[in-house]
Amino acid sequence: MTESQSAQPGEGFPKTSAPATRALLAAGYTELSQLASVSESELAKLHGMGPKALRILGEALAERGLSFGD
Repeated sequence: MTESQSAQPGEGFPKTSAPATRALLAAGYTELSQLASVSESELAKLHGMGPKALRILGEALAERGLSFGD
């Protein structure tokens, strides 16, 4: 894989707002599957994470047979 083909942090997330993506990365989440171990209310506390981003992330998890943690 060349440098131009390397995955960028956050590429595994669905398209959400830049603040929401930055919030996830700042909290150490780099892959969508990691969010299955985190509660939706915990993610909502992240600065930049709004209801729309939570909905999009929840739908993306559901498409993979996953959901937010308890």
